[in-house]
Amino acid sequence: MAASMLVRAVQNSRQTWSNCTRYASLENSQWTLCLPAVTTVLPCRTTTRRRDRLPLPKRLYVPDKTRTDQDRQADELTPQNIAHIQESYKEEEESLTQARLCPLKDEPWPRHAWTPESRRTGVLATKIGMMPMWTKTGHRLTITLLQVQDCHVIRYVPVEDSDNPDRKQGLLTLGHRTCSPFYLSEEYLRTFEKAGVPPKRKIAEFKVSKDAAIKPGTPLYAAHFRPGQYVDVYGKSVDKGFQGVMKRHGFKGQPASHGQTKTHRRAGAIGTAGHGRVLPGTKMPGPMGNVVRYTRGLKIWRVNTKHNILYVNGQVPGHNDGWIKVYDSILYKSKHRKKMEDHLGSLPFPTYFEEEEGELEEDLYDDDLFRFDEPSIVFESSEGTKK
Repeated sequence: MAASMLVRAVQNSRQTWSNCTRYASLENSQWTLCLPAVTTVLPCRTTTRRRDRLPLPKRLYVPDKTRTDQDRQADELTPQNIAHIQESYKEEEESLTQARLCPLKDEPWPRHAWTPESRRTGVLATKIGMMPMWTKTGHRLTITLLQVQDCHVIRYVPVEDSDNPDRKQGLLTLGHRTCSPFYLSEEYLRTFEKAGVPPKRKIAEFKVSKDAAIKPGTPLYAAHFRPGQYVDVYGKSVDKGFQGVMKRHGFKGQPASHGQTKTHRRAGAIGTAGHGRVLPGTKMPGPMGNVVRYTRGLKIWRVNTKHNILYVNGQVPGHNDGWIKVYDSILYKSKHRKKMEDHLGSLPFPTYFEEEEGELEEDLYDDDLFRFDEPSIVFESSEGTKK
């Protein structure tokens, strides 16, 4: 075993190695090692340790990610115990999910009719990619695919207990994508035990009216929305890091020649003469992306009820596999109010219940969307029959 021992003598602002004639011994409960002292004199500078480089507490250390869950369990549990835990957890998760498939079997909550003042809940979805689609007139559309995965109602806060009871809106907490409970806190798991659903990876709140309350434990599907409906989406944009003014604000930049030296992509003068300071709101380089963005008025062209996928028109903020909040659009309040109210009145309220409405078709299309399973050209004979 290689070991070294340094004996430092502090003298004002310089440190020197002292000349020692004896052996420096390093003793331990298990072994004892003796080394000759160093006699070389080395000048060094006194430094102060930076605060941001102090060692982290033991509770903040990141666990070793090179070891898999199987390796950690193998050190603590036997193969028989591992198999028993996995089997029992799987049975418990299936029983919880099956017991809550129909929330109206035990103590059903009262149902109300839709009114223009009603506000339904939204859903939590995962962005899985983009694809093109075409209308019957040949117009090309840019479509974003959003998948509703294991979305359940976790908790309902009545109007009286909400932050703003004057607006007559309660809060509905939804959970998205089932995850493993082994690395979650007990307080976090206790939230899902009350609702009787498996733990979720992401939870979010939606404002709903009093007549649109849904019982905790109710599953939500993509059939909550229908083709032709307009929705609003909420998500975080892709993080671009620190960017310059040309990429962040769309500046033109400075000339490429005629005396320009290393200023081609710089902002130039910021117009603060006479102020002596940078005015608030000045467009300058800085972090770009990773901010909340709302995209409103997106039309749903197609709904896949088998895989719970929404085909939404246009672009949606965020990267693939990111979570998105989708809810009924609020633009109908200011534009085409009468038309949008008639459409919202035909939607399932407060949500889609498979036991009541029955199973829907695998794919629901908008009337203006071109379907590839239908003929694109139809010929008529002289007798008037179609071929």
